[in-house]
Order: sequence, then C-alpha cells, then structure tokens
Amino acid sequence: MSVKILAIETSCDETSAAVVEDGLLVRSNIISSQVDFHKKFGGVVPEVASRKHLELINRVIAEALEKAGLRFADLDAVGVTYGPGLAGALLVGVAAAKAISFALNIPLVAVNHLEGHIYANFLAAPALCFPLVCLIVSGGHTDLVVISRHGSYRLVGSTRDDAAGEAFDKIARVLDLGYPGGPAIEQLSAYGDEEAIHFPRAYLEEGTFDFSFSGLKTAVINYLRQAKERQVALDKADVAASFQKAVLDVLVEKTFQAAKKYKASAVLLAGGVAANARLRELFQAGAERQMLPVVYPPPVLCTDNAAMIGCAAYYKYMRGDFAPFTLNASPGLKLGEEQY
Repeated sequence: MSVKILAIETSCDETSAAVVEDGLLVRSNIISSQVDFHKKFGGVVPEVASRKHLELINRVIAEALEKAGLRFADLDAVGVTYGPGLAGALLVGVAAAKAISFALNIPLVAVNHLEGHIYANFLAAPALCFPLVCLIVSGGHTDLVVISRHGSYRLVGSTRDDAAGEAFDKIARVLDLGYPGGPAIEQLSAYGDEEAIHFPRAYLEEGTFDFSFSGLKTAVINYLRQAKERQVALDKADVAASFQKAVLDVLVEKTFQAAKKYKASAVLLAGGVAANARLRELFQAGAERQMLPVVYPPPVLCTDNAAMIGCAAYYKYMRGDFAPFTLNASPGLKLGEEQY
C-alpha cells in the first residue's frame, strides 16, 4: 500500500505544500514565492515573511491536496521543515503540520531543511547508491556532506564566513543588479568574459574542505571602487562573469576532492545556487574527468519547495522516526542532529 505524505515548507520566503507518494511520485508541489514583496527591501525581511506565510499557508495546503486529487483523510503522514531558517517563518509551518497531524491522528515527521535539499536528488534519481558526496549551496549555506546511508550525514566542509549565495547577493547589490542576486549575476555573466578579471580563489589550507568567500567579495568591491576613482569604464558583465567563475571554481574543486577522498559513488548538487547553469556545466566537466556520475535536481526542486521535504519525510516515516506534538521551530538546527 502506498504512503502519501503531505509536506510543508516555510523556512524562509516561500510558502510551499506538496503531496509525495512513496518518496518518489510528486502528486503536487505548490510554491507561493514572496520575492516581489521583498525586492523593495533588497532582501528577505523576517517579519514580512512570517505574515505572508500566515496569509498563504491554508490556501497553499488546500491547493496541494486539490491538485493531488486527495482529501485529508487519504494522507498517511504530514512532514514539515522545522529548521534551520527564520524562526517566525518556521513556526507557521510547524503549527500547521502539528494541527493536521493531531486532527487526523497521523504521524508528524520533522525534517531538516538541508536534508530536504539533499533528498531533492532522490526525486531526480531514486536509485542512487551510497556513499554519496553532496554540495549544498544556497543563500545561507555552503556545505559539503558525506552520506553513508539514509539519515546518516557527515559534514566535512562548510563556509567560514559568507555562503556562496550570500556573496552573489552582495555583489549583485554593489553592481545595482537588484534582488535576488544569484539569478541576476548568472544572467549578466552570460554576456561577459569570465577570464577578463582574475579575482582570488580562497582554497584555504591544504586538506581542508571548508570555504571562504569574504575575501573574494572584498576584492570585487575594491576593484569596483578603484575603477570608479580612476574613472575607468567598467564592463559589468565581465565583472559578474569573473566573480561567478571565482566562486564556482572553488565549489567544484573541493567537491570533487571530497568525492575522491571518501570514495563516493556519485556527486550530488543541492540548494538554490544548484540551479546555476554554469555551475552545472563545471560539475559535468569535473564528473567526466573523475569518471563519476553527477546528479542535480531540476531547477524547481533546487529552490525551497515542499516536494523535497516530502521525499525526506518518507524515508524517516519508513524508519518510524516521528516527532512529538511538542515539536518546535529550531532556527539554528544542524544537519544530522534532532531537536525533538
């Protein structure tokens, strides 16, 4: 008998609900983005995000069930993101999931948001074999994770300062490209020469899989300031492309070094920045050199969405890993730890 899970994701500024069957079939995946509400502020405003989630959550859940052709009574469990993320935003999703679980007397499954991003790859390629190395790269996270089996994660590298997506947003801001910065940088880079300007790559000390992008960010800002002082004409497309390449080179190099060290059977890419077409190209090239499969989700599953939460929730459901009704939002939740 199939397992149908209603999943809810409200960790940041997307209100999303999905119905996932057997951890594989996405029967619906409704995403209501708040980007237009936050653009005028140049970034996500937590209070605004929380209020929008409150306005949208019931409507989004109803739409997910309707598109899936199901009623509440057809559900076997409800999964929800409980961290990391914005506290107020997470609370909206957690409260909705707890209410549904209690009313229907079905299991409540608590999912780490980063775990959800990893499992977006299992929706794209369900037959993956362990061990795996996954690069999670987004606005708030740049992490290298070794996955030895379902639910077992080892963090082998992370950013020491800015996440890659955060660096994209900051450079987009100084280039007056607007918000969100990642897509804006990527679009402009298509018209530039990525070899035009040599920005530094922070590989850090030998043997580490950690990342650092603050020095690169400072180098780009200084380059722009000096060009302005000297009244030198700038090609923004060249700046964007050269900056993007400096970020991506480090991401790719360290990921494939980790894959070799930990004898990964495949390399996974996850998170919002995983939608970057140039990053995918460089990953494919690295995979060919190392003769390793590389897997990444379709773009709609790279950004925050509930389908990935439903997939991760299914594997926890099959292990009987259920959360109590005392479940609370955990904004600083680490991958691999449970706080319930």
